[in-house]
Amino acid sequence: MQCAAHPSVETELACGKCEKPICPKCLHYTPVGVRCRECANLKRLPQYELSIAYVARGLGAALVVGAVAGAIWGVIPFGFIGLLVGGGAGYMIGESVSIATNRKVGVQVQVLAGAGVVLAFVVRGAMLISLRNWDIEFVLLRDVFGYLALALAMFVAVGRLR
Repeated sequence: MQCAAHPSVETELACGKCEKPICPKCLHYTPVGVRCRECANLKRLPQYELSIAYVARGLGAALVVGAVAGAIWGVIPFGFIGLLVGGGAGYMIGESVSIATNRKVGVQVQVLAGAGVVLAFVVRGAMLISLRNWDIEFVLLRDVFGYLALALAMFVAVGRLR
């Protein structure tokens, strides 16, 4: 037998539904056996499908909650408490993006949450510079706890959307 899609390939495999000959390149594993591309009817899971409206809602939620979380984060002192606030900010941003996108998951939603966390970190830095009169050099270069809190917030926000 020759493969229906690749006539130069000999095969003994056939689709479990339509009995069309298929080669190993053409077969798709399904819960009921191997099938050809047409019979497998491959679709992406709906929780990974993201329309433009959901992207806009998720981006809006990430920006609003990111700005609010950054303002709160900038008022609370640095150190260990700042790490906890950073983790809490990441959770708030991840959960708000999840709710705004109707609990969708995937890389696109994770990028939206990451953008919200970065915005929160930028707002935090601006608050520390303006309210606490911190040196811009310190905020950008020597704020080790700030960068640790940023990494924790990013980890929590993205982990919420896996």
